[in-house]
Amino acid sequence: MSSLARVNLLLERLLEVLTVFLLLALTAIVIAAVGFRMVGNSFSWYDEVASIGLAWLSFYGANLAALKRSHMGFPGLVSRAPAALRATLFILSEVIVIGFFLVIAYYGYRVLDILAWDNLVTLPSIGLDVTQSVIPISAVLFILCELLSMPMAWRKMRSGVNSEEEEIEAAIRQAEDDLKEQRA
Repeated sequence: MSSLARVNLLLERLLEVLTVFLLLALTAIVIAAVGFRMVGNSFSWYDEVASIGLAWLSFYGANLAALKRSHMGFPGLVSRAPAALRATLFILSEVIVIGFFLVIAYYGYRVLDILAWDNLVTLPSIGLDVTQSVIPISAVLFILCELLSMPMAWRKMRSGVNSEEEEIEAAIRQAEDDLKEQRA
């Protein structure tokens, strides 16, 4: 296994653990808040923390999707284009995506200075700069995920492989295997 593949796998596992942790924490908070509200003792901080948790889950989940090249795109359009145009479309899309997240990272970081003086309303000991740090951090992570997954995506693009069709075929094979196993 190459060092790039190891870094890719390590980052994938890290993002999986983080997103599962965030999902479980958010679930626990929601269930606890409902339970406490039912007995007449609701949390004052629930709404604020749950919305921040959902935002963090969305941002870090998007990083994981980027690493797996599962985010929204037009792989069918690119894979059907002529080879010369395919490479141009691929490079153009990468430049646009990375450029967009560079802007998000830069301004997300700049906003943290402004938010450094504000706190959560219901938990004043937590600063907004901490809660909103997800924006520049996940933007940088998104760029890293794009760069790490780019060589594999480039190889697939050059060979005309459509990742959506690959996923559909893999799901069909899995369903057929499950059906055979269930009938046996």
